[in-house]
Amino acid sequence: MPKTILITGSSDGIGLEAAKLLASKGHNVLLHGRSSAKLDAATKTYSELSACRSYIADLSDLGAVKQMAADIKKDQNALDVLINNAGVFHTPNPRTASGQDIRFVVNTLAPYVLTQSLLPIMNESGRILNLSSAAQASIREDAIMGKTELSPGSAYAQSKLAITMWSRYLAEDLGAGPIFIAINPGSFLGTKMVKEGYGMEGKDIGIGADILVRAALDPEFNDRSGQYFDNDSGHFALPHEDAMDDEKTRTVMSWIKALI
Repeated sequence: MPKTILITGSSDGIGLEAAKLLASKGHNVLLHGRSSAKLDAATKTYSELSACRSYIADLSDLGAVKQMAADIKKDQNALDVLINNAGVFHTPNPRTASGQDIRFVVNTLAPYVLTQSLLPIMNESGRILNLSSAAQASIREDAIMGKTELSPGSAYAQSKLAITMWSRYLAEDLGAGPIFIAINPGSFLGTKMVKEGYGMEGKDIGIGADILVRAALDPEFNDRSGQYFDNDSGHFALPHEDAMDDEKTRTVMSWIKALI
């Protein structure tokens, strides 16, 4: 049975490749990007995406995130899978207008706000796939609150641990569903992020797209809510130790809730 699947950051990279694969399997794919020109180009270039619905939003603006969610709820009666794929590593301007670190806003807060906003149209069998990373680092309050300057690597690693932590937290808090899975799609894949951040071509992005498609559809993920899948090793694994610490997780969640 065809599923309705939203993929953020699907105008290029892993998100676009996953969208093509899912659309080719007959699923109703909802695309997201910051640029209408890039989304239009993607749907015109790839025939699989010609009938896909597109949504524009700058994920560094939480107001825009909420508006996108409202638009989706007007258009869709139900959402089966949400893939929070969009992310930021290197950017010439690491601060939002309000002074927050843009890596935390886009990589951690925007997915949380979008997920909470779309939960009313998701059922217990739905899936929320959150893009994590092998790069995870302990989260500092001054960092997530935007009170200190961070290197791209430090901000990225802390923001990716934060999304991993809230994935497990919501899985336990909501209990029966939907299913939350944090996923490292693969290290140093050939995305724009890797090329700009590390000056290297990277590995085949199909590695990341394939695991997102598998996690969206395969029954093996049904009883894995709250867990972390490491695609570098090819199986479920333990994330950073902080993500398994209930007290630290509650503290980080208090910061996230204060920020949004």
